[in-house]
Amino acid sequence: MQAPDEVETMLRLRGLGCGAKRIAAALGCSRNTVRRYLRQGGWVGYQPANRRGALDGHSAWLSQRFRQHRGNADVIRQELAQELGIAVSLRTVERAVRHLRRELAAQAAATVRFETAPGRQLQIDFGATLVSIGDAVEKVFLFVATLGYCRRNFVLALRHERQTAWFDGLEAAFGHFGGVPRELLLDNARALVLRHNPATREIVFNERFHAFCRYWDVRPRACAPYRARTKGKDESGVKYVKRNAIAGRCFASWPALEAHLVAWTRDVADRRVHGTTGEPPIVRFARDEAASLTPLHGRPPFRQVRDVTRRVRADSCIDLDTNQYSVPWRLVGADVSVEVVAGMVRVFHGGVEVARHDERQGRRQRAIEPSHLQGIIADTRQAAEPIQRPSELLRPLAEYEQIAGGGWATPA
Repeated sequence: MQAPDEVETMLRLRGLGCGAKRIAAALGCSRNTVRRYLRQGGWVGYQPANRRGALDGHSAWLSQRFRQHRGNADVIRQELAQELGIAVSLRTVERAVRHLRRELAAQAAATVRFETAPGRQLQIDFGATLVSIGDAVEKVFLFVATLGYCRRNFVLALRHERQTAWFDGLEAAFGHFGGVPRELLLDNARALVLRHNPATREIVFNERFHAFCRYWDVRPRACAPYRARTKGKDESGVKYVKRNAIAGRCFASWPALEAHLVAWTRDVADRRVHGTTGEPPIVRFARDEAASLTPLHGRPPFRQVRDVTRRVRADSCIDLDTNQYSVPWRLVGADVSVEVVAGMVRVFHGGVEVARHDERQGRRQRAIEPSHLQGIIADTRQAAEPIQRPSELLRPLAEYEQIAGGGWATPA
């Protein structure tokens, strides 16, 4: 097969009147080759034979199985033999699904940027790193919280990432920002999420974490399993803290590390020009987001709150410290969550508050809300008073005379 420039030379010599024999001698090829290219009128690439392949007509089946088995070509080869009776090599299957593999890789890498409104979302995560503190190298767990709108960060150094560390970090972040957002976006940490089905997106949060969110009136959201970049703002924030705030620095003590993180957040992280928003996070926060957060109103930390579970008795009450508190009668027999904080008893069922009472300080006292009993008694004011009914055994003496067949003799 001749090169394209050689074929152009053939055509040019032919135009000058040269014959096929002379052109073949000049280019060092056969006369038949020259005649073929002259008939074609130019260079034509190699045309493979149009042969039918073993997998022709099965493209839809291959596409469905390729996605089902997440690109495993060898499993597809096995099922081809078992289900369709087609025995081919692994290399043949890999060539047939090559374009599908590119699509699968692009789909896995593609991410849609999601912007949130002011005060709506706080993304949280932990990042572990080794830090030189004093004469030792310690493993430090960095709790990082990032507001979704302004990208303002909060960092807290902790010695572990158990559930109490998540709570301490969140409440410290609320205090730092001066308010609570409407929702939390987190990954599937065991301390917070019990189960997350990637197919149905069913999420079961830890019961105590659910109580924490209810206490602060914030809605939890968990990103899809193995898709941590769906909270990429905080993922980037964790990397930024490790590479900038820590960055191989040494600290004399743990308090020195904490003081450094506070100063770094205030002087560096808050005042840098963010690459996405184009302005410092502290400026964007003060202008647009600070007023959108729910004020703290001096609420105590969650761990100072008492949270217990009780079952509603037949009299529509729950027992707490020998005292009784009423709930709607339709919840008789149901388990409810009871939260005691700041002298208030709040009862929840299914995450919804169903009753609220002032906490009784004595013993064996009853707190009854009349509306909780509506529908089962006519008058709630009379419900607490026992109704006196005449005994059926107290009958007039005349009835006993008639039954006995004569009058009662009166003693003289």
